[in-house]
Parts: sequence; C-alpha cells; structure tokens
Amino acid sequence: MRVVITGGFGFLGQQVAGALLERRVLCGAPVDRLVLADRVVPAGSPLADDPLVEVVHGDLSERLDEVFARPVDVLIHLASAVSAECEADFDLGMSANLDTTRALLDAARAQSAGGGPAPRTVFSSSVAVYGFDSALPLPPVVSESTLPMPQSSYGAQKRICEQLVAEYTRRGFIDGRVARLMTVSVRAGRPNAAASGFLSGIIREPLAGLPAVCPVSPDLRVALASPRRTVDGILRVTEAERGPGALEGGLPVNLPALTVTVAEMLDTLRRVAGDAVADLVTVVPDPAVEAIVGSWPAVFDNTRATALGLRPDDSFETVVRAYAEDHPEAVAESVKEGLRRRVTGGSRDGRHP
Repeated sequence: MRVVITGGFGFLGQQVAGALLERRVLCGAPVDRLVLADRVVPAGSPLADDPLVEVVHGDLSERLDEVFARPVDVLIHLASAVSAECEADFDLGMSANLDTTRALLDAARAQSAGGGPAPRTVFSSSVAVYGFDSALPLPPVVSESTLPMPQSSYGAQKRICEQLVAEYTRRGFIDGRVARLMTVSVRAGRPNAAASGFLSGIIREPLAGLPAVCPVSPDLRVALASPRRTVDGILRVTEAERGPGALEGGLPVNLPALTVTVAEMLDTLRRVAGDAVADLVTVVPDPAVEAIVGSWPAVFDNTRATALGLRPDDSFETVVRAYAEDHPEAVAESVKEGLRRRVTGGSRDGRHP
C-alpha cells in the first residue's frame, strides 16, 4: 500500500506519519511506501531517514506528477494555509486551500480514470466551517446536520473543499471522507499564523518559561482536541468502512470536542504548573482574533464520532500533562519540577457537557 500525506512535515503531518511508521499497517494492509509531500522539509528530520518514507519537496500543485508517479492507495490531505493568514491574504487562501485541493482531486481522478485505484482520500476540514449568521443562529449543540455558515475565508475554503470531496466521491473518482478537526491544543513547536494559535500558546509558552498573550476574553468557550486524539481521529476516519454503525452516508465526521473556557484553561495551567507559570499569560484583547475564533461553535454532539470508537479528551488537565509528557524538551526544568510535585487531582474542568 502506497500512502501519501500532504503537509507531511507540518505538525499534524509528522504526528500522523509517526503513528503510521510505528504501526506499519493501514486499512488492514502493510504500508509499503509512505510519501510525505510538503513545501518545507526540516533538515535532519528522522522521518526522512525511515526506509519506507519518500519525500516530495516543493509546492504541492507543482509536484503532483511526482506524488502520483506510482498508484496512490490512500491520500491524507492535511496541507493548508491557516485561518489568520487566509483572512489577511484572500488570494493566498484561495490558491493554497481551494485551487491546490482541486488539482489534487483531479490527479486522483485521473488515476482512477486510467484504470488505477480510486484513492481512499481523507480531507482535513475544520470547525471553522460553522459560524453564526443573524438569519440562522447556531443551535446550542452542533452536529454534522447543522448547516455550515462559515464566517472566515478559511472556513469558506474548507467548506467548498468538503463539497468537492463529496462530489468526486459521488462520481466514483475517489473514496472520499472528511474529518472536521477541532482546534488542536496543545501544539508543539513555534507559533503559526492560525487565529486559534493562542489556544496552544497560552499553555506552551508558559510551560517553557516564556510570556504569552491571550487575545480573547477568558469567558470565551472553545472546542479543543489534543494532538493524540486528533491523530487517532484522522486514522479512524481513514480506516472506517462504509455502512451502518461505521461511516454511514456521505456526511463529514466532526472529531470529538472537549468544551472549555479560556479561563478554565488558564486555571488548569495554574493548578498544574503553579502561579509563577500561569502569571506569564497576559490578556490583551484583539478584536480581529476574537471575531474569528468567537464565530466557531464550542459544544458538539459527538454521536457520529462515537460510532467510530472516538471520544473527546477526559479533561484539559490530561491534555496539558500529555503535552508535557510528549515534549519534555519544551518544558522548562523549573516547571518540570513543579509538575512532579503536584499530584493530579480530580479534573473538574473542561468536561464535555
């Protein structure tokens, strides 16, 4: 089986690739080749050294011949421009998110039309496809049957691509499925241009002993998922068979959401890491950021994800502790000592209603 991950050296791409290289199996078949396509390939990446890995380096729209040089059995499309940069640069978002995705789907279509397999294609969409519209307010609890009304360019581009995946699947060009990702927190690495990036930064930076800015009201409720649960969700959607009790119908799957307020996140940081760490966060409102993130729903019906064996994180405390466990190099030594001294208590915050 030849598996392609676009955005393979991005944060989630590396996480998904690492999980596949550990398993060596996908959809019940051995992975013979794992193609990681990305315009940026970090020097010295251990992923590139694995004998199963093939690297396609460059702009995806210009490397499709290389990606499809041999038949693609599974295509996991994670490459994307992120929310704030799409809002700041409309043409960038349309090119990176819409035009490139259509070109990728057309390459998959050409493969199946030429007698090759119709690739099992997973598109990573986003909670940003939803939004508040004065004529159609969001319900208190959102499910896949809720009409998406994106209020950002990024959300609109993701929604259009969802429809393209559905249409190419209906026509038999691909076996498409859509995973709508919640905001991933806590992301490791450097800050990115996502409007939701602060939802990682207000935890990641203080744990490293660095100051951080929270650009929204602490009362804002958000839907989060840890990297571990997000990767698990992407792979479960990839492997799901179609039919009742599994991936029924053509609807996207909203990956499970943990609902918390920003204040609960900061309270958890204080409880887990101490006052000195939590005090590194300063609230400095940014109306542009709050307008984007505040338009996204925070409470989800997880029924469809549950049918695939998925569930939200237990609490935000488990998310923070998992980050510290997975990325000890990113946690200041003084903070590690504090974490060791604190015994996990009952996690009261952030449980899904």
